[in-house]
Amino acid sequence: MSDAGSDSPQPFELANSAAKQHAPATERNRDPIARVLQEILPQTGAVLEVASGTGEHAVHFARMFPHLKWQPTDYSDAAIASIAAWRAEASLPNLLPPLRLDLMGGAWPTSAADAIFCANMTHIAPWEATCGLFDGAGRVLTDQGMLVVYGPFVETDVETAPSNLAFERSLRQRDASWGLRDLDAVDRLARKAGMVRTQRIEMPANNLMLIYSRRT
Repeated sequence: MSDAGSDSPQPFELANSAAKQHAPATERNRDPIARVLQEILPQTGAVLEVASGTGEHAVHFARMFPHLKWQPTDYSDAAIASIAAWRAEASLPNLLPPLRLDLMGGAWPTSAADAIFCANMTHIAPWEATCGLFDGAGRVLTDQGMLVVYGPFVETDVETAPSNLAFERSLRQRDASWGLRDLDAVDRLARKAGMVRTQRIEMPANNLMLIYSRRT
């Protein structure tokens, strides 16, 4: 498997304004992600993006899917400000103002979503944030809704490349609560929340796109 670190979040860079931030990985992964989203997202409704970060994904996907309302969220003040700045520049009618969402506590800012999208969060946040993602998704997704999770994971019976092991070590050195999550453990969270993984899609740079739907 290839190097997960090449497509994983690095420290944000300042963009053209003080508020706008830039994550280089978004320019590399947004088109492969969009090609998958194009096949699975509903034709109408609202997509809740969790942990939107800089806001660059939100702008790109709102532009690509004008038939969907795109709701970005994040926890940090800096991210909220960056999302708002990118949104103001893009001026897309279907891109909604950013909302604050704390995955580790508190009510979610929306009660219903037709799809939830979360990219590159699970490995750079405590495990409790991933737990909160699935718990919240189980509560707010509509009956036909889906949770789409993008990022690097560790899988049973799939050899982890040395470069990925090095990436894992670097994450743990930065924060002991971070790290690549075991896919079996993530699937257990989904089942606990009343969902099941329906697709596993291999993506560039050792990332996966995981699709979870409500059990029927």
